Amino acid sequence: MTRHYVIGLTGNIATGKSTVARMLADLGATVIDADKVAHEVMQAGTEVHRAVVTAFGPHIVGRNGEIDRDRLGSIVFADPASLATLEAIVHPAVRREVARRIGAAPTPVVVVEAIKLIEAGMARQYDSLWVTTCPPERRVERLMTDRGLSWEEARLRVGAQPPQEAKVARADVVIDTDTDPAQTRAQVEAAYREVIRGGVPAA
Repeated sequence: MTRHYVIGLTGNIATGKSTVARMLADLGATVIDADKVAHEVMQAGTEVHRAVVTAFGPHIVGRNGEIDRDRLGSIVFADPASLATLEAIVHPAVRREVARRIGAAPTPVVVVEAIKLIEAGMARQYDSLWVTTCPPERRVERLMTDRGLSWEEARLRVGAQPPQEAKVARADVVIDTDTDPAQTRAQVEAAYREVIRGGVPAA
């Protein structure tokens, strides 16, 4: 079985994880978006879908039979206990599918992007932990601009997460995205060169 060098990429909401992930993909890494994996394992007809609907009620299901993520989000982001319940249902299925995709990746370097990488117990499995950071006020601005949230909704989502300093303290690499794209890219490229210089398993 091919041995991959796996970078775990995390950071609180709107800190630029997806931007950094795209840059790593441009550099030749395979990127696995755990949030997209979570969407897939929650699709109608799956065991996870049934468990989430049982836990939160049929009103979270839209007309198409899929879970309405806005409705679900309004519940879990306002109540830590509800968020913990959701994560206990979804995280195990996400971990299994991400592990399968890592094994099937065609490149020596694989990036797993996940907002709950540490909390889900995934970070311990990987070779390096990268964390994106950005001040809270900038993150609120990004959520309002990029996702169309109100100021109150954006503040709620930012405030629902643990302090980003806890993630930074565990990081092997910290990428500060409170800057222009060129400077962010320079940080990413420098860190990626160190990965390649250190030697990655042969594909």
